[in-house]
Amino acid sequence: MGARRGAALALAALMLIALLAAPALAAVLEVGSSGSDVTAVQKRLIQWGYLTGSADGKYGAKTRDAVKAFQRKNGLTADGRVGPATAAAMGVSLSGSGGSGGSVAAASSSIISADHRLLSKLVYAEARGESYKGQVAVAAVVLNRVASASFPNTISGVIYQSGAFSCVSNGSINNTPDSTAIRAALDALNGWDPTGGCLYYYNPKATRDKWIRTRTIKTVIGNHSFAV
Repeated sequence: MGARRGAALALAALMLIALLAAPALAAVLEVGSSGSDVTAVQKRLIQWGYLTGSADGKYGAKTRDAVKAFQRKNGLTADGRVGPATAAAMGVSLSGSGGSGGSVAAASSSIISADHRLLSKLVYAEARGESYKGQVAVAAVVLNRVASASFPNTISGVIYQSGAFSCVSNGSINNTPDSTAIRAALDALNGWDPTGGCLYYYNPKATRDKWIRTRTIKTVIGNHSFAV
């Protein structure tokens, strides 16, 4: 009995060590979750146009459907839950701490794809002196061109189109983007377009291009005029 008792205690100790050593389960936000974590996700979904109304911090059917729409657009499993993969695509990080579904930390500045990296470099080269909204707007113009039949249908095709961007010809496209440019590019990739569909932008104080001035200006953000 003594040997069996000792073996049982040893096995229990090993199981406890394994449990303590195992990685914590990743936090997941889903229907039923609530609090500031959900509010943070909702605000980003509203900003990108996936969700309407206010960010009330309650993960209900509308938030689930908005998350599904975001997931489908980004090639993710459309299960309506915000786990690690969806959080990364949103540019947020899940802390894995307790609470109702985990918590969302500050926006991520990680590169998630080759397109994201190139767009971030374009934003940094063309608009690093602009406001955050102005940087997102520059990225949005690139994406609007990708969606237009009048331009190449890839991000690299648009950016490297002959004569399209001065940063390509002067080499500044090769500079390393900062975290702000990375986040701005991600916001644009996720659907935020402060320009309302513009295909062009220029600094009227810096350009000598007469043709660009013939385009119809829809909005001005910082030093840039955005036009169609």
